[in-house]
Amino acid sequence: MAVATWNGTEIAESEKTVIVEGNDYFPPESVNTQYLKPSSTTSWCPWKGLANYYSLIVNGKINEDAAWCYVEPSNAAAAIKGHIAFWKGVDVR
Repeated sequence: MAVATWNGTEIAESEKTVIVEGNDYFPPESVNTQYLKPSSTTSWCPWKGLANYYSLIVNGKINEDAAWCYVEPSNAAAAIKGHIAFWKGVDVR
């Protein structure tokens, strides 16, 4: 079971994460989306494609661009389509 927490709050929990390059990608239904705010930030991975970012807002604190998702990944990364991963101080265990 993988659990993502930040600022004392559980953001996501799943037994079905997909691990890619050391990151747990959580299925969208396992993420508490009320804590996510879409960001205008994007990045490009040569083998996964375009990543879109989210900021976390929890208990009045903001963690800018702390989550990302590949909405339309390349065929090589199809297993993480729509899944959400975390960084920037988000604890994933």
